[in-house]
Amino acid sequence: MNHPGLPAVEMRNITKRFGSLIANDGINFTLAEGQIHALLGENGAGKSTLSKILYGLYQPDEGEIRIRNQPVHLASPADAIAIGIGMVTQHFSLVPTFTVAENIILGLNNGLSLDRRQATARIGEIAARYGLRIDPSALVRSLAVGEQQRVEILKALYRNCRVLILDEPTAVLTPQESGALFAELKTLVRQGLSVIFISHKLEEVIDHCDMVTVLRDGRVVATEPVSGTSAALLARQMVGRDMNTPSREPNARGEPVLCVENLSLKDKRGVMLLQNVNLTIHAGEIVGVAGVAGNGQRELSEVLSGLQRASSGRFTVNDTDLTNADAARMARSGVGRIPEDRLQGIVGYLSVALNLALEYLDDYTHFGTLDQRAIQDNAEKLIAQYQIKALPGDQARRLSGGNIQKIILARTLSRNPVLILAAQPTRGLDVGATEYVHDRLREQRQRGAAILLVSEDLDEILKLSDRVVVMHAGQIMGDLPVEQATIERLGLLMGGLKEEAAHG
Repeated sequence: MNHPGLPAVEMRNITKRFGSLIANDGINFTLAEGQIHALLGENGAGKSTLSKILYGLYQPDEGEIRIRNQPVHLASPADAIAIGIGMVTQHFSLVPTFTVAENIILGLNNGLSLDRRQATARIGEIAARYGLRIDPSALVRSLAVGEQQRVEILKALYRNCRVLILDEPTAVLTPQESGALFAELKTLVRQGLSVIFISHKLEEVIDHCDMVTVLRDGRVVATEPVSGTSAALLARQMVGRDMNTPSREPNARGEPVLCVENLSLKDKRGVMLLQNVNLTIHAGEIVGVAGVAGNGQRELSEVLSGLQRASSGRFTVNDTDLTNADAARMARSGVGRIPEDRLQGIVGYLSVALNLALEYLDDYTHFGTLDQRAIQDNAEKLIAQYQIKALPGDQARRLSGGNIQKIILARTLSRNPVLILAAQPTRGLDVGATEYVHDRLREQRQRGAAILLVSEDLDEILKLSDRVVVMHAGQIMGDLPVEQATIERLGLLMGGLKEEAAHG
């Protein structure tokens, strides 16, 4: 039975320490029944720790948790699930060799002995209702990352939980699919479901949440109704200062730098991952590539980066054919790469100084010996210039995600590349680090670099790009100036409608 206004969850004076680090410092958080309550904060602000405490993954050092006014002790996720708390995390807990349906019913009473046909039918109904296109009989290992996240969302919805913790649930959805998800969530909320919504999309919080709590440095800095706040105010509360939102500066478009002609890619089974992609990017231009995860954006950036070999077609950079060239030749030809997975862009056990010289070690080698002094000098200069919080001798893997990304940016951009391939350059970064990356990319555009920006964050694409290219099923569905790129139009293109139809 729903009691309007009764707290679904109360977390009182929650403190959690990891050694000398205080991750949560006396946090008070209340989620009312039938409410969507957003939890905001930079990386390291304490959001994940707080949600893991509520889900039984961590136990607090101090404080208490009350569910519908009853004190509870959550020793494990099983305890949380038993009292109706569900969680969709950013890190998936799926069995790759099982089907979608088997993953969703796994762990329920009787496990896989449940009626699979009946379960598969119900999963299909839920998937259709939420606009989450997925085949219940597909093996999870065959799914793209975005599709796997959809399975996690479905798994939580399938269990009919009363308190749902959602961590970045719309990162891999089109605007239309996100709208369908929020519409259904709001229907469930009216029936008494309560949602904790963790997102970095401030406009999404403003549009769809009832309350918002902002954390900074492990403490609550604001809890307020969404109706009384704004995206700018929330950003300021998160970082403790005004955020710089520069207007788009006009920039003279130069000569074509990247020319992609009929580029195609097949996987080992002969499935087309890229189909006859044609694309031109000019000097002084940022072209954003939008699309739901798994529609060819990653493959396009990997072929252009030399990480995958094209099946057919070609591409040139400043009239030099670089189709299927190796990384060293790419670098020598002025191609700068910011990889999708920043941990693949560094060698974790090597020093910051050596990571800043990677890809260009020939420049620091004399008669077969590395010039350590030159490597050190380069590191000191770039650490200062790019505000990297590290010493040259520190191991790269010990740095935060934001500082690892700064190493990659410093190594790449300090070479003044003619073409920059930026794949998900701010994924997982907090507001301050994201702003820093955006500023550096804008500087490179002003300098005259051609930039290909692949991002699943439409706000990021619309903020930075001069043109937006939309991909679906390995094809370019539309290529339009950013001024014409409305969210609705992009969403239709991302869903598979060709440009003419979306425009009409």
